Amino acid sequence: MTALLIIIAAIILLVIGYVYYGSWLAKQWGIDPSKKTPAVELEDGVDYVAAKPAVLMGHHFSSIAGAGPINGPIQAAVFGWVPVFLWCVIGGIFFGGLQDFGSLFASIRHEGKSVGEIIKDSMGPRAKKLFIVFALLVLILVIASFVNVVAGTFFTAPDAGQFGFVSNPNGNQTTAMISFLFIILAIIYGLLTNRAGVKTLPATIIGIVGIVISTIIGLNCGLAIGRTAWIVIIGIYIAVASLVPVWILLQPRDYLSSFLLYAMMGLAVIGIIISAFSGSTSFDLPAFTGWSTKIGNLFPALFITVACGACSGFHSLISTGTSSKQLDNEKNAKAIGYGSMLIESALGIISLIAVGMVWAKYTNGDFGSPSAAFGAGIASMFGAESTKVYTTIYALLTLAVSVFALTSLDTGTRLSRFMFSELFLKDDEETWKDAKGIRKLLAHPLFGTTLMVVIGCVLGGLSLSQIWGLFGAANQLLAGIALLAVATWLGEVGKNNKMFYIPMCFMLIATLTFLAQKIISLCKTIAGMAENPAMWGDYFQLVFAVAMFVLAIILIIEGIQTFRKQAADKAKAA
Repeated sequence: MTALLIIIAAIILLVIGYVYYGSWLAKQWGIDPSKKTPAVELEDGVDYVAAKPAVLMGHHFSSIAGAGPINGPIQAAVFGWVPVFLWCVIGGIFFGGLQDFGSLFASIRHEGKSVGEIIKDSMGPRAKKLFIVFALLVLILVIASFVNVVAGTFFTAPDAGQFGFVSNPNGNQTTAMISFLFIILAIIYGLLTNRAGVKTLPATIIGIVGIVISTIIGLNCGLAIGRTAWIVIIGIYIAVASLVPVWILLQPRDYLSSFLLYAMMGLAVIGIIISAFSGSTSFDLPAFTGWSTKIGNLFPALFITVACGACSGFHSLISTGTSSKQLDNEKNAKAIGYGSMLIESALGIISLIAVGMVWAKYTNGDFGSPSAAFGAGIASMFGAESTKVYTTIYALLTLAVSVFALTSLDTGTRLSRFMFSELFLKDDEETWKDAKGIRKLLAHPLFGTTLMVVIGCVLGGLSLSQIWGLFGAANQLLAGIALLAVATWLGEVGKNNKMFYIPMCFMLIATLTFLAQKIISLCKTIAGMAENPAMWGDYFQLVFAVAMFVLAIILIIEGIQTFRKQAADKAKAA
């Protein structure tokens, strides 16, 4: 019954936050349904393509979700369910939702451009360049992390003696096959709705039927390929996906994949209800385990580890990189920006409940990953491990997690393409075609995409433990800087930005503290292994951590100077 009360309380609080706080934010900033959005005004058929709200909701939600709201809360559950619950709810309403909604709104008022362009308006061109460099470092970690996760979900061990299509597939082979078919299905959906003139509803029905068929095929015929080969294949896929028009793959794939996530969440809620009244499983996660655990002290570790379940800097890049270029009307910004974050917080709570159902096994190390614990936790609510129901639900949940990791991956690659080009363009140059000399080559979409994908895939070959901790710190630090960027811009245009002060300061302090601890720890590790230079992953982490820490400090100083100037100008005007 504890699990049921937790999810009911979370839903009620998140709905209240959406209705009242979300509406208050929209009123404060001046959301204007009569104002043309960049997707309408700058439509180009490639990146600027107005999407129906349901389709854009699918893209945005799928892209920001990924594996984050599952992995983060489950790893942070070592502190107990109360701290994670409170941070998912409070963080989602007042931190994450504020950042996502504010970033989306600011971007649609800047022709759908990135956070860097928002920063330039209020803090100047130098701050813009610094932010883009910082964001690109974060995106490299995003690509590396999710390449690692997806390849780990797909690959077949070399000693399995299998390659290609196989019958009686294991979980990884099934997931790989369904994901491959899913890409083909998305392209068909995009052609149907954007070239054949098929309406959204019948096309959606066709898409859902296609998902069912793909799942049946995958459960009976898998795809067996080694880990390194998968990294190469994934790299080629995300490079192509980031370059083709959004209507061909990005929009339809994310829209269709969102149904998997909705179904996964619905299934989880049904399982929680069944478990509460049947007593088939018990929620054994303690309310609070202590201030210090194996992942660190509650502050700052909790607020870094939960990540996407409460607040994530990656979301600001999605809001300003792809979603702002597809929003058809400002009135939908609240649902897309703020609403999606709160749904993700609900998913974080569901993940917390899932691991609580298999807590003893999780703490004993019976699961290879948090995603596996999530699937097992939800599946156990429907039956014992030996049953067909358990096996099927577990496979489908694992599939859903991998689909969303891949979605975040290809969206992140497209974002890196935008931002890499922006880095080498002058203020009077709109696209790479306007640049001159070597800058024209550097700003070319193919050059930036190739470079980012190659670096990300090489780093993706590292162990996940060498990437994920640094990714979490970088991601949350980006959230603090995104809050800073939107706050300074709102102050520049004379709108209320006071709601940003506490979330901005808290995220910056927490993440800088965590990053400083990481740098000290890495220095000690490297000093202790001076005779073993083969551990290049530790050197990579140290260089990235120091670079991000320094860039963040410089941007914070620029932000403080901007706030001071705005206050002085306001006092002078008064």
